Amino acid sequence: MIHGYVKVAALSPKVKVADPKYNAENIISSAKAAAAQGARIMVFPELCITGYTCGDLFGQELLLREAKAQLFVIADQTAQMDAVICVGLPLEYLGKLYNAAAVLHKGKILGIVPKTFLPNYAEYYEARHFTKGMQETVAVTLRSDLTVTMGAKQLFICDSMPSLRIAVEICEDVWSPNPPSIGHALAGADLILNLSASDEVTGKEAYRRDLVAGQSARLVCGYIYASASDGESTQDVVFSGHSIIAENGIVLKESERFKNQTICTEIDVDKLNGERRRMSTFEPSGTQDYTVTHFTFDIDETKLTRYVDPAPFVPGNKADRDKRCEEILSIQAMGLKKRLEHTGCGHAVIGISGGLDSTLALLVTVRAFDLLGMPRSQILAVTMPGFGTTDRTYENAVNLVKCLGAELMEVGIRESVELHFQDIGQDISVHDVTYENSQARERTQILMDLANKNNGLVVGTGDLSELALGWATYNGDHMSMYGVNSSVPKTLVRHLVRYFADTCGNEELTRVLLDVLDTPVSPELLPPADGVISQKTEDIVGPYELHDFFLYFILRFGYAPKKIFRLAKIAFDGTYDDGMIVKWLKIFYKRFFSQQFKRSCLPDGPKVGTVAVSPRGDLRMPSDASVRIWQDEVEQIE
Repeated sequence: MIHGYVKVAALSPKVKVADPKYNAENIISSAKAAAAQGARIMVFPELCITGYTCGDLFGQELLLREAKAQLFVIADQTAQMDAVICVGLPLEYLGKLYNAAAVLHKGKILGIVPKTFLPNYAEYYEARHFTKGMQETVAVTLRSDLTVTMGAKQLFICDSMPSLRIAVEICEDVWSPNPPSIGHALAGADLILNLSASDEVTGKEAYRRDLVAGQSARLVCGYIYASASDGESTQDVVFSGHSIIAENGIVLKESERFKNQTICTEIDVDKLNGERRRMSTFEPSGTQDYTVTHFTFDIDETKLTRYVDPAPFVPGNKADRDKRCEEILSIQAMGLKKRLEHTGCGHAVIGISGGLDSTLALLVTVRAFDLLGMPRSQILAVTMPGFGTTDRTYENAVNLVKCLGAELMEVGIRESVELHFQDIGQDISVHDVTYENSQARERTQILMDLANKNNGLVVGTGDLSELALGWATYNGDHMSMYGVNSSVPKTLVRHLVRYFADTCGNEELTRVLLDVLDTPVSPELLPPADGVISQKTEDIVGPYELHDFFLYFILRFGYAPKKIFRLAKIAFDGTYDDGMIVKWLKIFYKRFFSQQFKRSCLPDGPKVGTVAVSPRGDLRMPSDASVRIWQDEVEQIE
């Protein structure tokens, strides 16, 4: 439970209709098995103590009495488990019968939640047997020595993990136009438990999955949906046991249908609460109408079984990745198209180095010109060989421009930079930051002046990863008139270029793009060694795949260093050892905080994903913020 993770389970054991003792035994054995896996929240199906399909047998006093007796047995037999267990049963109150869920913890019944919406159509006739559940809680005497609260408006809050706030709804409740879980979430619940008995018909599986995932997204919550399975009566319908665990729109785990299965995974409660903090439209109503019951868990480190993606910006499935690439290229091109239309610029000016970023920027610019119906010859692609330019990158730059039909212009910068060194007294043999940045600023000056000369607009090439690390020369490659790559991380840049290579239908262009992809990432500001690149960016600032991973979880969810390290260890197991992850995590925080001044004055550029650093809305961060508390936590990582 450290770092906000809680292991949860949806369980669908075999039942016998109208046999509470048999069902209780299976519930207990299933709960013990889930507890052995570390589950702290367990959800069983609707009316699981009796079976959902009892029909008019729900009118039998003996069945109701035995169901309540077996509830106590389940509570007693699970008293040693440090888990919240939610089971369904029919429960009588003041002469009326309710379809109810009992919430148990360490042998205690914390509360009873009745079903609010009762279906009364086709195969469902619940209104024949049950009464609509009350909203505000009432006191229900279960036996002479035990009275508990019953009502829909209840929250169960963990004192040892205050961010864990649980509420319950039952099956049809979530299918209704106004599900109780909406009110629960606004009252603070971030984990919704749903005990269900959903019959299976053709096409319902996908609808059910979308419904549960959508509700978890709408409410920014975790959602555990446990559905009835084998053992229910098949007189008219069949129950498949389709259980689902979702978190903020993502299905983390789902069971196979037509099997009695238990599914377990971890819900990240801190992540959910972080998301709610970010959403100005998530307006809590408070708990004034709710009965709040407190419980406590022993805190330990939940073993994570959920998948941690080492490339969170890049879809793992090729079809999804190709769709994402097409979408991003369209967003970038449409952004540039609008800027060109608005400014009335007849030309675009772009510096071409033969590297990944400038290649992507040129591809996007070509798309924008095609959308505008403007000739590609009005794209002025400028290659500016300097002290570190290699034959490989130079030839790739030239061939790329020719393949795309843009106008190629070459402006060597050696002589102008050498003259500048003389003006400022810089020793050309000293390869320091002045040596490097003077070249970057000279190139930017050339691009800006060419834009003025040609009624053009300078298209920026820098990407999101470079901006996060401050890996850009202030007022050099840091500056442009529109930065098309400004919210595209380096790990995604590669896939966008690769997608273009795979789909362009031009054999020569594909060859050039593949060679660009195979070239080490470098600013090429230091002289090459034996004709090959000597300055490799990732040797200096660290692997971009690590930095993009850090960036995603820091900006998207606000995770602290220790949690990011824990996730990185899982994601990059076998690739980077603990020491390497910590080393580059330190570098990331140091550079991220110290380089904010470069991001505070970024040019415009299109946002393509949920993580961006535009100072106009996405990252309003002071340029002189202290990094101390983050550095201190990194130092504490063992």
